[in-house]
Amino acid sequence: MPSRRRISPALRQRLAEAAGHACSYCRSPSLAGIPLAVDHIIPLAAGGSDQRGNLCLACYRCNEFKGTQSVGWDPLTKAETPLFHPNQQSWANHFAWSQNGLLLVPLSAVGRVTLHTLRMNDEWLQQARRIWMLAGIHPPLS
Repeated sequence: MPSRRRISPALRQRLAEAAGHACSYCRSPSLAGIPLAVDHIIPLAAGGSDQRGNLCLACYRCNEFKGTQSVGWDPLTKAETPLFHPNQQSWANHFAWSQNGLLLVPLSAVGRVTLHTLRMNDEWLQQARRIWMLAGIHPPLS
């Protein structure tokens, strides 16, 4: 397994800018006080690296639920399916916001598996999104 190296403040800033200062998965905004962690999209334990192309920012919830996974089981087809890869795939091709802005809607098998695995529509997030809507910072544009 490759050794973990320290992520420089400059790289962390580039990751934040690339993610629009929000979780690369559920889009929870850091502006709302949501702390973001550096996520290894392909975990080091699975052969991933500390290179920029394998890193993104994720809220602690998504990062915790993702853990060392890079694939999951599609709840519809029961097929093993890769999780969303923020640096190789467009968020808008796999997810959309429901009309009321509280739920993420999957647009693909990748979206479905990622939503399910990372629990991106649980009650806590829905309540947070209601509050963020009142503050005018939700839903995000992407």
